[in-house]
Amino acid sequence: MKHAFHIPVLGLAFSIDSPLKVAKFGISSVMSIVDDELIERMRAFHAQENQLYYVSIKKTEEDYRAKRITAYLNLVQQIIDMQIFHIKNEEFLPDSDLTKYFELLPDNDFSKRRYKTMLDTEDIAQKTALQEELKTMVVPGEIDVNIMAKVDKLNVDAKGNKLDEKYSDALAALRGFAQSNLRSSVVLSAGMNPRLYNYLTELPPFFPNRYGVLEKKIILKVSDYRSAYIQAKYLAKKGLWVSEFRIESGLNCGGHAFATEGYLLGPILEEFKQKKEELVQELSSIYRAALREKGTSNVHTLPIKFAVQGGIGTAEEQVFLLTYYGFDSAGWGSPFLLVPEATTVDDDTLTQLIRADKSDFYLSDSSPLGVPFNNFKGSTAEQRRMERIAKGVPGSPCTKKYLVSNTEFSEEPICTASRVYQHAKINELKSRALPDAEFQAQFDKITAKTCLCEGLAASAYLKYNIQKPKESTAVSICPGPNTAYFEDTYTLKEMVDHIYGRRPLALKERPSIFLNELHLYVEYLKNMVKNSFDDVKRLKVIQKFKDQLLRGVAYYRTITNEMEKFGFKETRCFLSSLSNYEEELKGQA
Repeated sequence: MKHAFHIPVLGLAFSIDSPLKVAKFGISSVMSIVDDELIERMRAFHAQENQLYYVSIKKTEEDYRAKRITAYLNLVQQIIDMQIFHIKNEEFLPDSDLTKYFELLPDNDFSKRRYKTMLDTEDIAQKTALQEELKTMVVPGEIDVNIMAKVDKLNVDAKGNKLDEKYSDALAALRGFAQSNLRSSVVLSAGMNPRLYNYLTELPPFFPNRYGVLEKKIILKVSDYRSAYIQAKYLAKKGLWVSEFRIESGLNCGGHAFATEGYLLGPILEEFKQKKEELVQELSSIYRAALREKGTSNVHTLPIKFAVQGGIGTAEEQVFLLTYYGFDSAGWGSPFLLVPEATTVDDDTLTQLIRADKSDFYLSDSSPLGVPFNNFKGSTAEQRRMERIAKGVPGSPCTKKYLVSNTEFSEEPICTASRVYQHAKINELKSRALPDAEFQAQFDKITAKTCLCEGLAASAYLKYNIQKPKESTAVSICPGPNTAYFEDTYTLKEMVDHIYGRRPLALKERPSIFLNELHLYVEYLKNMVKNSFDDVKRLKVIQKFKDQLLRGVAYYRTITNEMEKFGFKETRCFLSSLSNYEEELKGQA
């Protein structure tokens, strides 16, 4: 990996073609492969844009979902191969992608240093030789994919007959990736799915080839050490190696928010720092034994990378997280929503993001998965949801059905954001003759759910003008709260220069990553307290949660001097804020 950062998955549409925009500059990014309809339409669009052959894959074809995903990933690889070929045949001119490739690299990278040597060289023959050497160093960023492990609906055929489990949403997506030409990684997120994890054993690219090389790798996105250990050990026992752990803040992130039990990012990273060598050794022992049982004796010792993401906003924060905790890469997600060169955000949504302030980004109950979801008040999907409620027709049409799960009113699972479900649930609510205030609270809870399948895909349709007639174009977007501190659109160079501290952006007044996350957890705790009146069992959970937050505050006091060494300023203010949060926590029941 050339760069010290990567772009994590951003919803469905927002990073669906990010590799086509940034991989040629050595920047790694992650695409969601949940939505095969979006994927198929993006394949048609990019094939036409690049004058490449395209034949549609119809839903009537057997295993169409996996085939669509494979075809799109192969197209992405083909286009990036073409891009790299063109870059290597360019000259080092001011506006060439070849020059941009090296200008974007971190200053401590070996090839960047060779590039600077080339610029300073006056001897023509030597300069030409250095330029040819540099061209051999151009390599693309990783083209990784993301699967939310729990989004794994079982499917039926055209006649309504249940299909084999291997045709479930997550398994078909995994198969689509495994059968593609990519030599990259699948990021498994949102918890453990035994069916999906067991299916990995049926896919040869996830095992070492005859040279001991993994053609397809596994990355686990986790929010704490325990989760990482349990999942990786489960996989290692099956002869499957986790090549990277991506530790994400439970709340200071975009998309779905999987809050920890009060564990803050700093203490979590500290546990990884203290235990990662032991973790690698234990997993390696289990993994090698499992492969030997399968008859594989030539097993190389494989490394594990460690990355951190969620709420990073300055070069100082990145350097501290990577250096102090000994991590390999940092994920910068939501800020890249403001970089049109890197992500796919429609113009109207982009304008709304720029105008927004902190109050426009909030943790909501919008997701049909029943997991807190980072939402944005300025999105057209949120406006449309409110309009439907005002008209007396809450809920959305449910066409893609990726998030169906509820069987209260039907044998076949339906989505809690659907019009059918909300109509039935509200009628049931009316029959209970509740007091007005309680009725309204329950009504608001039901109608909070919104369609993410359509909303998270719509931005790409609008951006590329490929929406179908009468298709909903209401955009859902799920930026992390850190987005509020960035106040403009940026070029790729401006954002990368900010990340590396070469030319920091002028951000709105912003507390550090650790204080931002602590604030989110304190607010989360307050909400828990408010909704747990007289629930003894719940109150015990809350006390444990609060105690863990207080231990986190105490931990941050122990690393303040270390933070100063990495350029953190205002540490006196940092300590004062910790004391204020500590008092606030102690005041919670």
